[in-house]
Amino acid sequence: MKRLIVAFGFLTRLPMPRVVADGTDFAAAIRFYPIVGLAIGGLVAASGRAGSLIDPWLGALAALIAWVAVTGALHLDGLGDLADGLGAAHRDRVRLLAVMADPHIGSFGVVTIVLQLLAKLVLLHALVGLAWWPLILVPFAARIGPLAWARWLPPLRDGLGARVATAVRARDLIGWALVLTAGAAALPAMLAAPMLILGFGLWLRWRIGGVTGDCHGAGIELVETGLLLAIVARGL
Repeated sequence: MKRLIVAFGFLTRLPMPRVVADGTDFAAAIRFYPIVGLAIGGLVAASGRAGSLIDPWLGALAALIAWVAVTGALHLDGLGDLADGLGAAHRDRVRLLAVMADPHIGSFGVVTIVLQLLAKLVLLHALVGLAWWPLILVPFAARIGPLAWARWLPPLRDGLGARVATAVRARDLIGWALVLTAGAAALPAMLAAPMLILGFGLWLRWRIGGVTGDCHGAGIELVETGLLLAIVARGL
C-alpha cells in the first residue's frame, strides 16, 4: 500500500496521506503506475462526459484540463525537455542529455507541448461522437510503458531512469500485459499499446542509447496520443 501511495504522490496531484518511503520504495512504486493510470483515466473521462453535456468542445477541453491538472503537467515537461534536446543537439548525444537536464524550456519544447495539447484536444473532441469510457484505459495502458522501458533500456543518468532500472520484474510486465489483453477484449484499439511502447523503446535505443526520467514522461504522452488516435481511427 505504501508504494501505491508513493506512485500516486509522484504521478498525480491528488491528495495522498503522508508515508515514510526510501529510494527502494520510490523505485518499486513503478510497478503500480498502471493503477494510477486507471484513476487518471476515470477522472478525465468523467470530466469530459460532464463538459460534453453542455457542448462537445467544452467536453474535450474539460477532459484535457483535467488530464493536465491531475498529472501536474509532469509528462508534458518530459516531452518538452526531450524535444529541446533533440532540437538543439542533433547528433551529439552528450549535448542532447545536457540540454534535457537544463531546467529552462526552449522553443522546441514550447512548440512540441503546444502541438501535443492541440492533438489531444482534437482527438478528445472526436471521442464525443463515440464514447468517453475508453479514456479510462488510455492512461492505464500508457503507464505500462515505463515498466517496459526501465526493463529494456539502460539508464543514462542519475534520476528516475536509474532508480527504477532494477525495480521492474518480469512478472510485473507479464501481469500488466495480461490485464491489457483483457482490456483489449472490450476495446480492441488497446492492441496498439504494445506496438507503440515497443516502437518508442526501439527509437530511444537507436537515437539516445537509453532512457531517462524525461524519456519516460515523453513516452507516456506520445503513447497516450497514439492510443487516442487508434480509438478514433477504429471507431472503438
